[in-house]
Amino acid sequence: MLLNGQPPTVDQISRLALVNLGHFTSMRVEDGGVRGLSLHLERLARDCRQVFATELDLDRVRQYLRSAAADASGPIVMRATVYDPRLELGKPGAAADPNVLVTTTSAAPVPMPPLRLQTAVFTRELARVKHIGLFGAVHHRAAAQRNGYDDVLFTAADGTVSEAATANIGFIDADNRIIWPKADVLAGTTMRLLCQARDEEVLTKHIALSDLPQYRAAILTNVAIGVRAVHSVDETTWSTDHPMIAELRADYESIPTERL
Repeated sequence: MLLNGQPPTVDQISRLALVNLGHFTSMRVEDGGVRGLSLHLERLARDCRQVFATELDLDRVRQYLRSAAADASGPIVMRATVYDPRLELGKPGAAADPNVLVTTTSAAPVPMPPLRLQTAVFTRELARVKHIGLFGAVHHRAAAQRNGYDDVLFTAADGTVSEAATANIGFIDADNRIIWPKADVLAGTTMRLLCQARDEEVLTKHIALSDLPQYRAAILTNVAIGVRAVHSVDETTWSTDHPMIAELRADYESIPTERL
């Protein structure tokens, strides 16, 4: 764990928990490279303007990422969290000096087994910003797991599908196209890279729970899991060996990495 390239103090870390104002991006690092690194940096810069109304020095961020990944002996998931440890809860609108906290964990092997999802009515605050306010998403994930499911899928009150707790969901239709929900969601880098790799537009449409049986398969995507098959959403089930799933996974894994 490094804050601006140095080990953080307890006070610096505690401010992140107490004020809870910040944003982040997570990336899978393999042999010093990241798929979609430029998209991750673009996200950090965009969200910094939204959250802190200031610019982020991306060259400095990249230096911190390289330092944190230098001793990695295998694939890791690296998270860069941007926050200002000097901001106070009563004055979050003060001029901010963005700090960069980089943490690393070992990356799980992929592909991962299929998931069973339970739906919940929920919309993340500022859904298009990858912010650190994860209580609602994690709370609903926990509830789904207590009910015997693997994860949660969010919907609006009218049953319109949006996203999973920390992943995008896509549905494979009868024409072997991948359709993403048209909703207020965080457009993930994995989803965007997958569409670029297939030279396809990001096809979106409003998808209701009642529409799910018409699809042939479903996947979740994020940097930690890559492309992961979905076995079911509530009572709707799909085959997890649909040939498009393996094709999508191969397309994603063929994307060259960018050096940190």
